[in-house]
Amino acid sequence: MAKGSGLGVRGWLLLGLITVVVLAATGVWNPFPGMWEWVNRRQPISEPDVAWQQRIGGTPRSVTIAGEAVVVEQRTRVEARSLAAGTQLWERKAEWSAVTGAGQEAVVVVGRLLVKGYEVLDPTTGVTRRRDDDAVAVWTYRSLLLDASCVAPTDCTLSAWDPRGTAPLWTAFLPGVSAGLLADNPNLLGTRRLTTVRIDGEVAGPEAVPPLLGFPVDGRVHVVDTATGRVLQNVEPGRDERLTVIGGRLLRITARSQDGNCYFAISGQDSATGQEVWQQSGINLRTADSAGCVQREDPYGARNVLVGVSPDGREAVLDSYDGRLLLVAAHGERVLAVDDRYAVVRAADGATVSGRELGSGRVRWKRPAGEKAGAALTPYAAIVADQKPSRLVALDPRTGRELAVLRTSANALAVGPAGMVIGEGREIGYLRFGGTGADSPVGGNGSNGNNGTARGGGDTPAPQDSCGPKNESCAVPDPGK
Repeated sequence: MAKGSGLGVRGWLLLGLITVVVLAATGVWNPFPGMWEWVNRRQPISEPDVAWQQRIGGTPRSVTIAGEAVVVEQRTRVEARSLAAGTQLWERKAEWSAVTGAGQEAVVVVGRLLVKGYEVLDPTTGVTRRRDDDAVAVWTYRSLLLDASCVAPTDCTLSAWDPRGTAPLWTAFLPGVSAGLLADNPNLLGTRRLTTVRIDGEVAGPEAVPPLLGFPVDGRVHVVDTATGRVLQNVEPGRDERLTVIGGRLLRITARSQDGNCYFAISGQDSATGQEVWQQSGINLRTADSAGCVQREDPYGARNVLVGVSPDGREAVLDSYDGRLLLVAAHGERVLAVDDRYAVVRAADGATVSGRELGSGRVRWKRPAGEKAGAALTPYAAIVADQKPSRLVALDPRTGRELAVLRTSANALAVGPAGMVIGEGREIGYLRFGGTGADSPVGGNGSNGNNGTARGGGDTPAPQDSCGPKNESCAVPDPGK
């Protein structure tokens, strides 16, 4: 008998494929649509399931909740989806986008890179509310939109707008803008956010507008009052200084190299008079690298507070308005997130994270967490991202009451008054606080038990917009009394 007789495995596979193709072409039997549906079918990105889940055209660069819409920025376009159902509301070509305003007053600002101008869009309809043809940069806040227009390299105008306004609230002259101030929210001289994996850096949405902003122009700092548009100071830093504007103060941060170490000093100046109003020595704000104590970075912090390292190596939170130490952590503890009222701190042994009240240092809540857990504070919830098991937890920042607990490897992308958007790859989904899936929030007793399900009371925490430069408007009653 001759060897190699028969079709063999490859031959039979080829014959089977030809048969399937012929049957599909003649309409007798077509398995391909079912196969494609099986390959492409939706897999829930969390357990319990989200209220809705949608696949978008590309990996999102940013996601923001704007009123009743979810605004998704991608590489070459921006789209909005219904917060209630996830269905697409509109789509536009754009190379950058940002949300300004809050709640029903929110709008979407879009533009193109290296092209002057921008458009202000309604987040629900996508209709253009206002168009600008001259601005080279915009900054977006919860109650204010700023733009900068230049008729010459040394002749620029800074304008402030109500998010839905049609006429500027004020204008100010600036002798140029930095070459890096382009498109949406270019860096000004403020703080760097504390960031972590699995929680987007823009998860909190637009911030409250600071009382002062520091614009870098030709090596100098122009300090602008955001309420009136007045340029209060025009300052050049000293040789060993870095200037930054935080919480209503111009801060001078000095780093001096001596005996192989960096020695730090911080002073806060009154914005109107330029007089020093407070001074702290020894706090390392992590602005300098090891090469001769050269300061190349802004300090870490948020709103009116700074995060640094005390002389004995403990992490500390500093009030930028009056220089008070609001919190000094224990040795080995790590500050994961801050705002004007609270800090989220990981224990030295990595076994727990806790919410601390700034000023008193009181522990408001504590919960188990892994040694690599990260956190963020938003106006509506504290978010904790944990690994092994992989979870996202949303908490009331004041009490620690669980608003949602998800078993998921997705990232927290945006947090709003009643829920948060999570995403993994091209899949995004919306979870309502206090409910699972399509359920509406239900009344609860604020239990802090943890059985891995999303739950919590129907009440959501009040937004924490601006606590004032001295934290004076954020006093809250003690829930234990």
